[in-house]
Amino acid sequence: MRTLYIHIGAHRTATTSVQKFLQTNFVKLQRRGYFHPYNAGRHVALMNKIFSGEVPVAEVAADITRRADSKVHELHSVVLSDEDICMRRDLSVLAQLREHFDVKIVFALRRQDLWLESWYLQNVKWQWNPSLAHLTFAEFLERREEFFWIHYEAYLRHVEDLFGRDNVLLYAFDKAQMPDGPVAAFCDAISLTEREGLSPAPHTNTSMSPAMSEFMRVLPLDEVPPVQRKFFELACAQVDTTRREQHGRESNLLMNAETRARILDIYAAGNDAVAQEYFGRDALFLDPLPAADAALAEMRLPAEGYAVMQDYVADFVRAIALIRAEEAAAAAAAQKD
Repeated sequence: MRTLYIHIGAHRTATTSVQKFLQTNFVKLQRRGYFHPYNAGRHVALMNKIFSGEVPVAEVAADITRRADSKVHELHSVVLSDEDICMRRDLSVLAQLREHFDVKIVFALRRQDLWLESWYLQNVKWQWNPSLAHLTFAEFLERREEFFWIHYEAYLRHVEDLFGRDNVLLYAFDKAQMPDGPVAAFCDAISLTEREGLSPAPHTNTSMSPAMSEFMRVLPLDEVPPVQRKFFELACAQVDTTRREQHGRESNLLMNAETRARILDIYAAGNDAVAQEYFGRDALFLDPLPAADAALAEMRLPAEGYAVMQDYVADFVRAIALIRAEEAAAAAAAQKD
C-alpha cells in the first residue's frame, strides 16, 4: 500500500502556503516519491464530493491509484490537503480510504488564543459565513465553542478512533518549534526531509491589519458573489499596504492579558494531555505569551466622517480604479495577441 497523508488543517497554520508549495513542486515531488493528486493545491472540491456522497471513496481511491501508477517515477506517498476537513465532526467516511492506502492524518496545532484572533480576522476578511463576518471580537469570542476542533484532545480522540494513534501526525504552529518555518514543519511531518532543489513556498493569505479589518467588517461583502468579493479584497489589501507604509505596522493582538489567560485556561487541561501523549512533555506550546502590557490593536474607525473618507474610502476607490485599469490592460493585450 502507498502511504496517504491527509492534511486536515487547522486553518491559520500556513495551510495555503503548504498547498502552494505542493502545487508548485508537483513534478519535483514525484521525483522524491510524493504525489499531489490533480495538482489542485487545496482539495476542497474533492472533499466536498466525498463527504456529500457524490463520489464513492473506492472510486476516488481507484482514480488516485491509476494516476499515480501512470507516472514515470515510483511513488510511495500521496498527499491530500484541505483545512476544512477539521471543521467536520465525523471523519468516518475518510476512514474507508484505509482499505486502499496506509492513511496518516496530519494536523497542525496553533495556540488557541492566537488562533482565535487570527480566525476572527479571517472571517471578517473572507465573509463566507455571514453570521460571523460582522461580529465584534467580543461577540466572536462568545461563539468560540462552535470551533470544536480547537479542543485538540477531544478532537484527536475521534481521529485516533478512526485511524489509530500511530497514524496521527501532529506538529505545533509555534515559532520555537518551527525553526525553518511552517512549510518545513509540514514536510518533516510527512517525512519529506530531502528538500534541496524544491521551490520555496510563498507566504500567502495574510490577515489584514485590525484597522483595515474593521473597515471590512462593516462592508456587506457576504452579499457579493465570491469572484467579485475577491476583487474588493484585493482593493482592501492595497489600502492596507498604503496605510502600513504611511503609519507603520500596528499590533495584531486583540485580547488583553486577562482575557487571554481566561481563554487559555479553558483549553489548558486538553493541551497538557496532548503534550504528554504526543510530545512527551508538559507544555504543548513553547512560545511565550505576549507581555501583560503589550499594545493591543485598535479595531475602530475614525469617529469623524471626513477622516473615514480620507483615510479609507479615498484609497479604496483608488485601488479599485487601479485594479480595473490593470485588468483592462491585460484584456487588451490578450485580445491583441
